[in-house]
Amino acid sequence: MSAARLLQAAREKGIKIAAAESCTGGLIMAALTDIAGSSDVVDRGFVTYSNAAKYEMLGVRAATLDQHGAVSEQVAAEMAQGALERSNAGLAVAVTGIAGPGGSEFKPEGRVCFGLARAKGTQTETVEFGAIGRAEVRRATVAHALAMMLRAMS
Repeated sequence: MSAARLLQAAREKGIKIAAAESCTGGLIMAALTDIAGSSDVVDRGFVTYSNAAKYEMLGVRAATLDQHGAVSEQVAAEMAQGALERSNAGLAVAVTGIAGPGGSEFKPEGRVCFGLARAKGTQTETVEFGAIGRAEVRRATVAHALAMMLRAMS
């Protein structure tokens, strides 16, 4: 299980983890905290479903939201940076996307933007999971976020 491997890698490196979640609604933190003993490396999670929450809790700039929309790498980057700055973590992941049903021509169902922040910088990526259903998009997003953090530990 990648959650257990991530927790072990974080323990070995002495790094705490934070997450800023929109489309997953806390599922990343749930996956990590389902494992007994995770409190030594899991610092905190932010569930920022609304734009107001992204702004108020993470410091995402209104201009970024207006210009790029909530589902964008720019917002994912600012979410991850905000989570890192507002926690005791050395690594923060952020996810924002369209879990479905629905979407648009420009932001289709299954599009998820990821941000990963640490002291040495922030990286982003977008994954098109496709219209596989809300639960599956959310599950795939959690797995991808955990894998991103695990790779960052390497």
